[in-house]
Amino acid sequence: AETLQKLFDDGFSGLNLTLPHKIAALQSATRVSDAAKQAGSANTLIRGEDGWHADNTDGSGFLQDIQRLGWGIVGKRVLVLGSGGAARGILAPILSQNPSELVLSNRSPWKPEEIAEEFKAVGVIRPATHLALKGDQFDLVINATSAGHQGMMPKMPANVLAKEAKAYDLSYGKAHMPFAIWAKNAGAEKIADGLGMLVCQAAQAYALWMNKKPEIEPVLKSLV
Repeated sequence: AETLQKLFDDGFSGLNLTLPHKIAALQSATRVSDAAKQAGSANTLIRGEDGWHADNTDGSGFLQDIQRLGWGIVGKRVLVLGSGGAARGILAPILSQNPSELVLSNRSPWKPEEIAEEFKAVGVIRPATHLALKGDQFDLVINATSAGHQGMMPKMPANVLAKEAKAYDLSYGKAHMPFAIWAKNAGAEKIADGLGMLVCQAAQAYALWMNKKPEIEPVLKSLV
């Protein structure tokens, strides 16, 4: 909070935040967007006359990257792993694309059930534990857990990926590897990490600050 106040006093127009500062950023804001409220966290702060205004571009950045990859969500069976702020941030954008089913899975059932109830006005989410997914198959599996940062991957039932299924990880770099290995062994047709999402959310944050959206592809090429 002290650093945010100093940045505001120094005249900064905005900033982009990552873990573990997203919740603190939300709490320090004088105004909060609907996207940040739904996510329960803020990854973007914009200067306002009365203090920092909080927003969350993670969800829209994720959706933009999915569209950039040419992966459709409409009519697809979608599974989101994890029930933290990262998962919350992408649920509304996924629901806006009318999947045939959206399942939110976690090790224990309590948090997914709570989130599903909270998002009822936005759309239907089926809560489940990872083990309860036995017998289910999905066209798109999205890893929104932080397990990869500890070199781990949640234990999943066999055959959870449908034929030609795609696997997307919100993490990138070394943290992406456990999920990538699992997805490959599980038979995913295509696998993507979250680097595209990182760039897309940053571009949208930049647009909030500067009213001008930068091109995505040149930035992605420079990072590969």
